[in-house]
Amino acid sequence: MADAPSPVTFRGFPSEAIQFYEGLALDNSKTYWQANKQRYETFVRAPMVALLDELGEFGPFHIFRPYNDVRFAKNKPPYKEGIGAYGESEGGTGFYVGLSADGLIAGSGYYNMATDQLERFRQAVDDEHRGTEIVAIVDALHRADLTTGAMSELKTAPRGYPKDHPRIGLLRRKGLVASRRWSVAGWLHTRKAADRVRATWEAARDMNAWLDLHVGPSQLAPDDAERF
Repeated sequence: MADAPSPVTFRGFPSEAIQFYEGLALDNSKTYWQANKQRYETFVRAPMVALLDELGEFGPFHIFRPYNDVRFAKNKPPYKEGIGAYGESEGGTGFYVGLSADGLIAGSGYYNMATDQLERFRQAVDDEHRGTEIVAIVDALHRADLTTGAMSELKTAPRGYPKDHPRIGLLRRKGLVASRRWSVAGWLHTRKAADRVRATWEAARDMNAWLDLHVGPSQLAPDDAERF
């Protein structure tokens, strides 16, 4: 049996990765993609694979396809103007990292809760003790320069909860994620990029522990539990 290939050492995202996405933003076409596909594989995807190997303790990860689903979308470009990867722990916490011409983003938490998760989340936020606890955790994240949010949220209070609830901001959310964004800078082309992603995920540890304890993974069938 042949030995498994050794992981490639992550040395940062090269400037060519940013240039590739700058070019794609100007010409999001099949012609550009086919002419530059090898650049994508070499300067974008390969460094992302190496980064995920470096952060393997948070995985396993799935790298998203570079193609947009344009079957039911009008005027949607055929190619995604950034690369992203997502992993999920056994407890339910998700870990995301993405690169585009704008820079790097890292986030962690529960991105898009399934129906059963959302019910448990709202019950926990509504509870005085558990709700006060997560508010304190979120406030600490903000002081550490992390942004919190969700992929989507209600415009008003969810059914059964008053509009003047002291934690209405959290109750309206359909997920809870902490993230950081960075513009393109010299460190992005070095191993320090991995350090910043890891530090962001580790900074969200208390929030994720609260979510894993009080929400946890969805118990719905996979087809009914879209997370990300």
